[in-house]
Amino acid sequence: MPSGSAPPGPAQSGSAPSGPGPSGYLDLPVPIAFAHRGGSAFPENSWRAFEHAVGLGYSYLETDVHATADGVLIAFHDKTLDRVTDAAGAVARLPYRAVAAARIGGSEPIPLLADLLAAWPGIRFNIDVKDFPAVGPLTGVLARAAAWDRVCVTSFSGRRLAAVRRALPRPVCLAASPAGIAAVRLGLPAAALAAGFARSWVRCAQVPAGVATAPFIRRAHAAGLQVHVWTVNDRAAMTALLELGVDGIMTDETATLRDVLAQRDQWHPRAVG
Repeated sequence: MPSGSAPPGPAQSGSAPSGPGPSGYLDLPVPIAFAHRGGSAFPENSWRAFEHAVGLGYSYLETDVHATADGVLIAFHDKTLDRVTDAAGAVARLPYRAVAAARIGGSEPIPLLADLLAAWPGIRFNIDVKDFPAVGPLTGVLARAAAWDRVCVTSFSGRRLAAVRRALPRPVCLAASPAGIAAVRLGLPAAALAAGFARSWVRCAQVPAGVATAPFIRRAHAAGLQVHVWTVNDRAAMTALLELGVDGIMTDETATLRDVLAQRDQWHPRAVG
């Protein structure tokens, strides 16, 4: 649970807290539109899905990472290939040559995170680290791409997030751990939370819609965090969350979220060219 002394003052919605740590990832206007696994227009976490979201004007893509048995980092959600590809087996137990032969939905190759970062140098990536073997390869990929200000790392495991922080040679944006989110929900003193979050590189709370109540959003903002909500695919739910003041929405329905934001004059498309 974050703690510390000499806290900074509460940050406003959409701002990054003061103190050491990353500053670039969240410097675009809010609310942020995230294409969850690239969106549902094409198979999840496929190159075509990410390309489609970029074409719509998305500046933020959400994805997941696993490492193969030989340490190659792939953009893929599940521990096994079985659910979404024409192959089977645990990613962490397979060499990359076997994983590379698999096809998402029977047609789409599994992308490398390094290739995604290289393809769209102006795009920011929200990266969910799905297993401990991915931590080391992720560090290498980010270092080679110099992508420190272009990524936010998240995980359902506080231990994995701590391992990422220990492994990285310089700060990146991190999402709050489950313990950090619980601290916000409990209403612990905002000043102490803000100091701990800032010191730990934590810049946002990424939560399901049911957690993103008005009190939670108010407390998170007071602790210097943006609030990003996943995974919201219903137009009415998107509107309600935006009315509450969330700072970002992750969606599979990328065109729908774009339209909702545009109708509210809150769509901030990525400049082309």
